[in-house]
Parts: sequence; structure tokens; C-alpha cells
Amino acid sequence: MENFINHLKQVCPFTLEQLEQVLVLVKMVDYAKNETILREGEISEYFYFIEKGLVRSYTVDEMGKEHVIQFGPENWIVSDRYSTLCHQPAKFTIETIEESKIIPISLKIQSKIHEINPEYMKGMNILLHNHVRHLQDRINLLLSASAKTRYQEFIKLYPNLLQRVPQWMIASYLGITPESLSRVRKDIANNG
Repeated sequence: MENFINHLKQVCPFTLEQLEQVLVLVKMVDYAKNETILREGEISEYFYFIEKGLVRSYTVDEMGKEHVIQFGPENWIVSDRYSTLCHQPAKFTIETIEESKIIPISLKIQSKIHEINPEYMKGMNILLHNHVRHLQDRINLLLSASAKTRYQEFIKLYPNLLQRVPQWMIASYLGITPESLSRVRKDIANNG
């Protein structure tokens, strides 16, 4: 749980004793490649910390087309926040892209971590605000930026995913066709 421990330390300072108390609360779950963690329509009980591996969050439209909302590589937290926080049916499916080691964190566990270290929720609040900022940027890009700009921003946000994620998933995330993504990549390769 090395990544999780580092995550906790980045959120706020933890003593060794506090870390030991937190680690007793959580367990790591192994998932196979292409395994569903949460299905659209289910009630989510957890936020998922990605210790190792890669997941994606997506939705499917009325035509059966998938739309990737988010990728979750190591050290990211992925969830359907609406479902987890409001106890409503999930709007997204969360699925592994690679074999993954994931730490599910319930609201109850978050509350216990806060009891162990009251600074924890302040740090998590900062992470939440950062996540909302990224979502706002993404919405703005989808509404107003060219496919090339969206792809360049994808590379900035997910610098290590180009070889780990199938091209059709990247295209879905960008809101373009795989053919358009090929043209964008070729244009960047030729013109920079």
C-alpha cells in the first residue's frame, strides 16, 4: 500500500501511529483486466483509490455508444460521487483497463480517518476542488477547443497513458472518432 501511504502523507501530515491506525481500516482488492468495479444503476458505497493499475469511468448513451468520463491511473481516486454521497443509482460504470490493485474507501472509513487525523478532510477538500477545476476545464475544452487542443491537454493531464490506453478509448474521452484522433496524431507528428 505504498502509493496509498504516500497519498495520505500528501493530503496532510500523518504520524507513523496514525498511519498504522488508518491501514487497519482499509484493504486492497485485486481486480482482473476488464473487470467491472461499479455498474451504472448500482448504488456506490466507495471512492476507489488506485494503488496499481488503470481504470476508466464511462457512461453509455441511448445508442449504445460509450463515453469515457475519466481515466484513473495509479494514485488517482475514481468514483461516482453523486451515487456515493447521495446514495443514488450510479450514472457511470467503472471498469479496469489493466489488472489493478484498488483500495475501496467508504464514507464511514473516511470519517474514521478524519477522527484519526482531523486535518485529513481539509486536504481531501483541496483535492476535491482540484478535481472540480479539472472537470470544468474539460467541459470547456469539449465545448470550445479543437480536437488537437483537446488531445494536447489530454497528454498534459495523463502523460503516461498513451501506451496504456486503447486509442478508441482516448478518442471517446476526447469526444471525437478514432479516425479523427489518427488525423490529429499525424498532424502533431508532422507539424508539432
